[in-house]
Amino acid sequence: MKQFIAEMKAMTPDSLKQQKEFGEMDKLPTVWTSIFDIQKEEGKLKTQDPDSIRIMKKIFMKTNKENNEPSGFSLKMEHFTQSDHQLLKSYNKKEKLPFDQNIFNNWDGKTLTINTENFNLKTIEEALKSKASKEEAEKVEGMITMFFKSIGTTLKFENKIISISGKHDWVKQMDNYTVKIDYDLKAMYDKEVKLKNTDKKIVIVTE
Repeated sequence: MKQFIAEMKAMTPDSLKQQKEFGEMDKLPTVWTSIFDIQKEEGKLKTQDPDSIRIMKKIFMKTNKENNEPSGFSLKMEHFTQSDHQLLKSYNKKEKLPFDQNIFNNWDGKTLTINTENFNLKTIEEALKSKASKEEAEKVEGMITMFFKSIGTTLKFENKIISISGKHDWVKQMDNYTVKIDYDLKAMYDKEVKLKNTDKKIVIVTE
């Protein structure tokens, strides 16, 4: 993200809109804060729907910074029911938040079932397109492969991992509590690249 922001700033030095967007990014919290509190504080709370507000209060985010520059986002959620997940999908269609699709995977508090068909960047692409001009939106795929060295999601579990079944080249267990998903951007956008392990489901069981 750090490199991406630097490149985008260099490409659009005269764009007040872009400068405003980057300025807003700098204001995002560096401590865990709910989406509800972030939008309320910025005066951007658009809904009074109790279901949407309940979901927004369950999602917490913070920016990670290196040398005072944004270097990534962290998200954490209170336990989501299946109906919560459906509400989140609906909410995200309206808000175009850059969530990794893996947050929609089935999690019951002990077992996480990852659908590897969600190993794409559609929600992130849509979030970028919603902020870009029509011309820029058509080039989002190229912008991602050009500016991002790597894109990944780290899943941290509160309880120890007992077992992992299923294999995928992009999924790696880092320690007893952590699994990392590293997207291979070349393989994602180049259909000729073949992966060794591509199981449709990865099942992670915790204590």
